[in-house]
Amino acid sequence: MEEIIRIEGLTKHYRIGDEVIKALNGVDLSIRKNEYVALMGPSGSGKSTIMNIIGCLDTPTSGSYFLNGPDVAQLSDNELAEIRNKEIGFVFQTFNLLPRYSALDNVALPLVYAGVPKEERQERAKQALISVGLGDRLHHKPNELSGGQRQRVAVARALVNRPSIILADEPTGNLDTKTSHEIMGLFDDIHAAGNTIVIVTHEEDIARMARRIVRMRDGKVESDLINAPTASMAGA
Repeated sequence: MEEIIRIEGLTKHYRIGDEVIKALNGVDLSIRKNEYVALMGPSGSGKSTIMNIIGCLDTPTSGSYFLNGPDVAQLSDNELAEIRNKEIGFVFQTFNLLPRYSALDNVALPLVYAGVPKEERQERAKQALISVGLGDRLHHKPNELSGGQRQRVAVARALVNRPSIILADEPTGNLDTKTSHEIMGLFDDIHAAGNTIVIVTHEEDIARMARRIVRMRDGKVESDLINAPTASMAGA
């Protein structure tokens, strides 16, 4: 299966006063199309830093990051913004929905930036919401939805541009256990449909839903193991 992400010798250093913080310290990692990967590690392990670099929200100090071919580390800010919009669907812990926009308009937003005509935007956003089980909530605003429904809107927004990869940063962090399992079941369906998913989590039971678990410590990959999903949650 073709490689979608390849990271070689990636470092990320931050300077705070006279101190240099080495957030990433020579990371090598490859992810193939249609993989479902969980990135785990304690606070300060580098998992969020590598997620930001994979998502083109940050650039490395050194090393290479190839996404679908080109070395992203060498691209300009405008080129990075275009890749973020076209290639990557983001799902955040805090949903990041616009409160005055309906679910439909929130989901359609990436298509506005992509220059998609209004009629097509509306139809694609509607289909994305139907795909996550919210066909009857198109015109509800975020405050009229439960936490789980808001996260489903966020997932639909991540899917609407038909991205190469879905990046989810602690997507169940603000949800109760039952709703967390429902959202992870939704990610299972998205993966089964052929999507590549990378999820950052500190929760073992959430990570065990993935097919591969990469553990980080002190800015390096500590272990990288194929995983058999937990049966009880996979069926949730």
